[in-house]
Amino acid sequence: MAVDTGSKNRSWPLSESLDELEHLARTAGARVVGRLSQQISQPSRTYYIGKGKLEELKSLKESTGYTLVIFDDELTALQQKNLEDVLEVKIIDRVALILDIFSRHAKTREGILQVALAQSEYLLPRLAGQWSHLERLGGGIGTRGPGEAQIETDRRLVKQNIARLKTQIEKVRKHRSLPRKRRRQSGVPVISLVGYTNTGKSSLLNSLSKAHIKAEDKLFATLDPTTRRINLPGNQAALISDTVGFIRKLPPGLVSAFRATLEELSEADLLLHVVDFSSPTAPDQCQTVEEILKQLEIDRKPRVTALNKIDLLLDPATKWDSDRAIEFIQQTTGSYQKNTVFISASNLWGLDELKQTIAEALKETENQAG
Repeated sequence: MAVDTGSKNRSWPLSESLDELEHLARTAGARVVGRLSQQISQPSRTYYIGKGKLEELKSLKESTGYTLVIFDDELTALQQKNLEDVLEVKIIDRVALILDIFSRHAKTREGILQVALAQSEYLLPRLAGQWSHLERLGGGIGTRGPGEAQIETDRRLVKQNIARLKTQIEKVRKHRSLPRKRRRQSGVPVISLVGYTNTGKSSLLNSLSKAHIKAEDKLFATLDPTTRRINLPGNQAALISDTVGFIRKLPPGLVSAFRATLEELSEADLLLHVVDFSSPTAPDQCQTVEEILKQLEIDRKPRVTALNKIDLLLDPATKWDSDRAIEFIQQTTGSYQKNTVFISASNLWGLDELKQTIAEALKETENQAG
């Protein structure tokens, strides 16, 4: 379910935003039985959608049998509670959906801690509206003050949990800094893969390093960081790392919670931006990546761009759409006009040229530093 307010700031068509929301839902294991949208000047503070659309949504319950409704924007606690009261089903928003996917894909202790922190920070302001009672992670006799309301107890427990998780993540961050320090001392350059989720970063890491990293056609299939060694032209060794993909409307709290993981990007000598060139929203995806890189203050790092999945754009004459490439470069930032390579990670196309471009970019970076 999505709302279109007609805002000039909306860069993605509503239909494409719903397509992505549907893909997220399927990644989380949901079976999508329908989708709705509404054009409205501004979302309702009470129900997010207008009362007429709410009645329409309610009437679809009998015909579709839905048991969950997912909204494309973040809901307030009041909106969520009111919607659940009327529809009598579970209501979640895009942020909660992303957090659910992250919790499914986190395998390492670091990833699990970071997801737990993001979930707790998301939950805290919603306790009053949802009246969610937490599993008691601590406390006991004497932890509840005289006359203290249950909601205040819950808030205090969540805040304590957040503080505990931040302390544990800080220990992880310091531990992770040790191998990064050793890598810097070794003089081996580090390349970090960045890009929108599901652009083929894991497939490219597999192809470049002969690794066997799990690569699926799912959003956020990779969450925990993975680093492998590769050989570049001139017998130059380098380390290449992959981590979580970006997505529009990525919760700020999630970016903050994953600071320890995302520090891999800030420590890299070069960013390798992987773009799904076959996607009609490739320019918008790139803009999302740019915004997050700016948020992380690493948007000016040396960069190579790999326009991936060109095999999906081949015409019968086995020639990819060069006009689309020109239009794409014109629509995106100037950084894409340099060090840009066409590739197909799954078919191993263009990888030699990509390695050569990476080697030259690293050499240029080294010369500038010297």
